[in-house]
Amino acid sequence: MPELTVVPVEGLPEVGPGDVLAELIAARVHLSDFDVVVVTQKVVSKAEGRLVEVDPRDPLSHKATVEKEAVRVLRRRGDLLVTETRHGFVCANAGVDLSNVPQGQATLLPVDPDRSARRIRDGLRARAGARVGVIVSDTFGRPWRRGLTDVAIGVAGIAAVVDLRGTSDSLGRPLQVTEVCVADELAAAAELVRGKSSGVPVTVIRGVERSWFREASVREEVVRPYEEDLFR
Repeated sequence: MPELTVVPVEGLPEVGPGDVLAELIAARVHLSDFDVVVVTQKVVSKAEGRLVEVDPRDPLSHKATVEKEAVRVLRRRGDLLVTETRHGFVCANAGVDLSNVPQGQATLLPVDPDRSARRIRDGLRARAGARVGVIVSDTFGRPWRRGLTDVAIGVAGIAAVVDLRGTSDSLGRPLQVTEVCVADELAAAAELVRGKSSGVPVTVIRGVERSWFREASVREEVVRPYEEDLFR
């Protein structure tokens, strides 16, 4: 069985608009072929200037921004909005986040998280000379289950979904419906090492199955088309 190693990348400075994440990461960790670099949405949004001002005296002042970022509000319960974003993500508050940013600011999701991942991947390849995959991760809730987990909202150079249909299970029976969202699994593994409040926004995962390294897209592989979604 393969073994995975998840390594936190420590010592990154506070990221701001215009910072080049690939440069900051490559200066702090040695990368090899087939490493997977997992970067949190928060620092990607900061580097891309996806920040808005909110009223620090009003805990609900960001709700107007949530309404603007959502293409559809699916549920309202008190102050909580379950929304669909322009990316096709279904999540709380359209991904508008007040955590781990200075008081009076909120972050928005990247405009195109797959493109963000490609930009970081290309920058790391140029600086480290290594074939790596990149995942942009964010924290989402899940229907019917309590608790949060990190998922992939953008990928580059690493599969989002691995299709096992047509292969055999351990008893030799053909699998008919099994598609594994390996990008989400890797994002969750990275979060176990990074934590929510450690100030470590980047991890490197080593030992990932090499056949998973290919061009991919969360938007195209993970987001379920509207006509296939039983809950919208």
